[in-house]
Amino acid sequence: MRLLLDTHALLWWLQDGPLGDDARSVIADPRNSVVASAVSGWESEVKAAAGRLDLHVDVVEEVRANLFRELDLTLDHARVAARLPMHHRDPFDRMLVAQAQIEGLTLVTRDPAIRLYEVATLPA
Repeated sequence: MRLLLDTHALLWWLQDGPLGDDARSVIADPRNSVVASAVSGWESEVKAAAGRLDLHVDVVEEVRANLFRELDLTLDHARVAARLPMHHRDPFDRMLVAQAQIEGLTLVTRDPAIRLYEVATLPA
């Protein structure tokens, strides 16, 4: 299975947060490929700088230490995100949906609005 972690799922994995047991075991399974988007790094740092998130880890260092694949943002991702229906107003989440769609990834998330899009999800 190829997984893209929503920002909250990534942070829960890195900071031992309330990630569900099923998601935790799927992420830990070495047969699965786990992807962290540059979007999640950006969102985490923006929220931390605004005082809306306490980061207890260096997200970039921890993504690399966990051997997660890094997913860059492309113009194709931006185009698809911009054309998505407005089920979700958060631009970070819309971009993650677009990346999951284009790259054929299952998005690990607890956000119910994301399930309104045509994208494979796994409950975080």
